[in-house]
Amino acid sequence: MPRLAAFLGVLLPLLAQQPDAILKQAIAAHQAGDLDAAIKSYREFLKLKPNAAEVRSNLGAALARKGDLQAAIVEYETALHDAPGNTGVAFNLAVAYYKMGEIRRAASELNALQAATGGSNQQVTMLLADCLLQLGENPRVIELLRPQADVHADDLAVAYLLGTALIRDGQYSAGQQLLDKILKHGDSAEARLLMGTAKLGIADFAGALDDLAKAVALNPKLPTVNSYYGQALMATGDTSGASKAFRAELALNPNDFDSNLNLASILRQDQQYDEASTLLARALRTRPGELRARYQIGTIALSTGKIDRARTELEAVVKEAPKFTEAHVSLATVYYRLKRKEDGDRERALVLQLNEEAQAKQPKGQEIGK
Repeated sequence: MPRLAAFLGVLLPLLAQQPDAILKQAIAAHQAGDLDAAIKSYREFLKLKPNAAEVRSNLGAALARKGDLQAAIVEYETALHDAPGNTGVAFNLAVAYYKMGEIRRAASELNALQAATGGSNQQVTMLLADCLLQLGENPRVIELLRPQADVHADDLAVAYLLGTALIRDGQYSAGQQLLDKILKHGDSAEARLLMGTAKLGIADFAGALDDLAKAVALNPKLPTVNSYYGQALMATGDTSGASKAFRAELALNPNDFDSNLNLASILRQDQQYDEASTLLARALRTRPGELRARYQIGTIALSTGKIDRARTELEAVVKEAPKFTEAHVSLATVYYRLKRKEDGDRERALVLQLNEEAQAKQPKGQEIGK
């Protein structure tokens, strides 16, 4: 018995130290960039201590760094289950969703974090603003970043995101002030992109094309630059060039809404309906319920002889957007094909009325800085 007690006295402390030794190996491998070894050791440790939330978060970080974002998300969510309210893990989870292109889910996680931290975490605020900008929620970006612009007056990232949101929201004068701040630091792709998007907003398509071409030349990997360049090319009649620009954007970000939508429009006109439908489905995953995407789905159904599907889609669109002229045009065609002449005539009359209203509105020209 004394020998057994002595043996256990040596063995039990060694066994107790084993998880710590495994964790040290995992952290050392992680820091050295040996991700496979780190992942293996983290998993060995978690078999012994499955509720160690911080270690599980480390495993998620290693998996994310290796590119296995789906597995990383599983680990982050498990860690949050074991340690609710851990803002570091919650942020990593949001980043993983962001990198996967699940922008709406990332924004949801970041909204919760923003509330939990009282808006005090700059990283959370900026990534949330980026997500909201991608989702087209420009007023929310403006609301979020206006206080940041006062506190961080020299932060060009804040100026760029806020300026972009203001210009996309039609607030050109306020956006111009932030653009001027960026221009003071010299010509840049960011400044050219802002000027180009502003000129698109006031229908100065030639000017927009010039600025956006320069932006692409300066930095072809700048987020959304190829997308807006494609829109300028479309507006000036170069659909072939626009297609290339949209594909360049989608190669960098497959979930860019405008590139999916506009490339689908070009493909639809070229009767490439299958690829167009795939792009529209992707666009709707980014912005569920978006009317322009649903309208195109309706027109594809019309072009491919799925008249009842076209009627359902287009009726829903005009119900939500009564002044959507193109949708009324297509719906009139649907009704005529269904031998519903009275309904078709009604839609046709609406189109004439909407066109007259549009012609009566004379747009006022605005000049955006050179």
